[in-house]
Amino acid sequence: MKYALILLDLDETLLHTDKTISENTVRVLEKCREKGIWVGFSTSRGITNVQGFAEQVQPDIIIASGGAMVTCKGELIYTSLFSAEEIKTMMQKSIELCGPKTEITIDTVEKHYWNRHKENTGEFADWGEILYLDCDTFEEEALKVCVDTEDAESAGQIAACVPDCIAIKFSDIPWYKFSKKNATKEAAITYLAEYLDISYEEMIAFGDDFSDMGMLKMCGTGIAMENAIPQVKEVADAVTKSNNEDGVAYYLEKNVLQ
Repeated sequence: MKYALILLDLDETLLHTDKTISENTVRVLEKCREKGIWVGFSTSRGITNVQGFAEQVQPDIIIASGGAMVTCKGELIYTSLFSAEEIKTMMQKSIELCGPKTEITIDTVEKHYWNRHKENTGEFADWGEILYLDCDTFEEEALKVCVDTEDAESAGQIAACVPDCIAIKFSDIPWYKFSKKNATKEAAITYLAEYLDISYEEMIAFGDDFSDMGMLKMCGTGIAMENAIPQVKEVADAVTKSNNEDGVAYYLEKNVLQ
């Protein structure tokens, strides 16, 4: 199969558990690019949270905030945004349902906000700059909201408080992600296929979590990591080694570069 685009989830897929990318993986991705294959990130992280990894890999495409934002060669080509009023409504509903100490993060096109005070975010150094979120005064449109809850009923009520909102659970942390219905990895890929004039069959995607399932089913080849949740493995075309074993590089060397 001749591929035109490789799409890579980051956490627990391209990244090792310690949030690093091996030099071996960087080398393999560069070899793919030399063969004329575009390399893209496809992640739930906001754009500011991927910059360090982007400097290392130099991806051609970045699908950020779970599909709410897409850049191509550094140019912003797609966004799907909640209005400032919708964001305020969602924050109020989250605090009402989950309590006043509920943690909330918000991604705008250029910034990442969190209502955890900065001195308590040191362990997340790989996320780049984190700005303090004051839920009482914040008034900006945004790409996505994440809420510290694992309660499906509360997540459903938060999603229902504004139009065209979906909630997706993270498997590795007790949080939900909220975005517009047209702000998924699948929607971003649909836009990219037309923008780049390539078919889904020419795409190969790697992932491990709930938000990757649609992407893996949509692309011509969908690869699950060995450490992926069972639901992802069930929809994948194949399973590669784990993220800590450079599973992305291993599969590409064996099946794309040879």
